[in-house]
Amino acid sequence: MTPVILLAAEKESAQVTDWAARIGWVVGLGLFVALVYWLMREGWKWRGTLQGDLPELPTAPDTPGPARLTMSGRYHGSTTAGQWLDRIVARGLGTRSRAELTLTDAGLEVVRPGADDFFVPAGRLREARLDKGIAGKVLTEGGLLVVTWEHGDRLIDSGFRSDRAAEHTEWADTLNDMINKTETEGAR
Repeated sequence: MTPVILLAAEKESAQVTDWAARIGWVVGLGLFVALVYWLMREGWKWRGTLQGDLPELPTAPDTPGPARLTMSGRYHGSTTAGQWLDRIVARGLGTRSRAELTLTDAGLEVVRPGADDFFVPAGRLREARLDKGIAGKVLTEGGLLVVTWEHGDRLIDSGFRSDRAAEHTEWADTLNDMINKTETEGAR
């Protein structure tokens, strides 16, 4: 028993932390995370470059007329129509933001604080529906108002969520009635 006591008394405790190795791992992990974020940013910019043929977004007319409906909520993004994962990032359409929507006889005005506003003329609206998702955002069934519209030679789906989800049905019905009326008048 005496040798054990002597051995324990003669040895020092093992070093608990190897600071050089720990700092090396933290710096390495930080550089890896920075690389991943940089690659994601470059991918976003590349996608915007590929979609560079998208024309400038229209702005609202000076006198759009009286508001038929208004809604405050969130703009969740735009995708190629029918392809809910193909996000459009050009012209600021990929930027999520708060949104104030106003529907008039002239069209749909989207005002986005901190992002570019845009206007969809009534003649370019194609469909409105309730859906459950758009690129990067999935909700319960009917939790998202998706408006399909034509811009240049593309059909675009834009997703909105009202602060009061009960408004979605009224918006979809009103937009579809307005679209059908415009198409009927255009056929004459």
